[in-house]
Amino acid sequence: MARGNWSTGYMQAAIYAALLTELGYQVSHPADLELPPSNAYLAMAEGEFDFWANSWFPNHRQFLAGEMPDGTLVGDHLTVLGWQMRTGGLQGVLTGKELADEHGIETLDQIVNDPELFGIYDAGDSTPGDGVLQLLGCPEGWGCHLTIDAWIENAGWESVEQLEVGSYDVLIAEAIARDADGVPYIVYSWAPSSYVADLRPGDNAVWLSTSTQSISPSQTEGPSTLDPGQCSADPCNLGWDAADIRVTARDDFLAANPVAATLFESVVISPVDVALQNVAYGLGENTEEDIDRHAAEWIEANRDAVHRWLDAARSAG
Repeated sequence: MARGNWSTGYMQAAIYAALLTELGYQVSHPADLELPPSNAYLAMAEGEFDFWANSWFPNHRQFLAGEMPDGTLVGDHLTVLGWQMRTGGLQGVLTGKELADEHGIETLDQIVNDPELFGIYDAGDSTPGDGVLQLLGCPEGWGCHLTIDAWIENAGWESVEQLEVGSYDVLIAEAIARDADGVPYIVYSWAPSSYVADLRPGDNAVWLSTSTQSISPSQTEGPSTLDPGQCSADPCNLGWDAADIRVTARDDFLAANPVAATLFESVVISPVDVALQNVAYGLGENTEEDIDRHAAEWIEANRDAVHRWLDAARSAG
């Protein structure tokens, strides 16, 4: 198997590895092959690995549309299955709540087009006063990177750039530090994660609606309604529909392994449990041994459901 190159998905990968091991499979350790989604789906389709548990849809749909050397599409060789976390992935960009409240900020578009607001945010970024608003975005190879670039193009924001330095953790740490110092920031983030325990929507941060009309190709279901105070506008154009977090696997692997396929269809993981593990990870329980232990503890805490999933999988064999 492989896993995604974002730490908030590590425990889920470890859970699937452990459950398959209980079913008698020999499973490579998830950390042995860690990939961004831009590489993972092609590598899976080419047979470099059999599955991963870190698909975010619709974000990752674009990677299934890639073309293989024989003219087929990547998605022709893969199947997305199970509902590990149905609508479990919330994502968007965050900004400081105090500043948003003080200036009546409702949308990112408002910041870009209001000279006073633009100046406030430009003065706080890593190249202050250069007339370019920096959005702390996503590493290249992630679906969110492509989506944010599409926002900028669709809205015609010539004075906005997505800043990425190859590591999301560096970018979110920069936003958290700016928040602590009272310096403006706009940063991409998501839940479940520990990041929203530091930048807390409705407390010291708000999700920032992109514009009054959606400018995002990944938001097709319309604006979201969040709890009061969590977004700068209501309804809120987050820029993404809530993502389904699912398993993707090679078709030939699934055909040869109905036991694994049935397991993939069965497993459900609570986003709250993932968020709690992410907080523990962020507080220092971040070794591979810690992650494996977190997965094992989760399995034991959910043993009744696990027994049902394993029994169903064995019956499929």
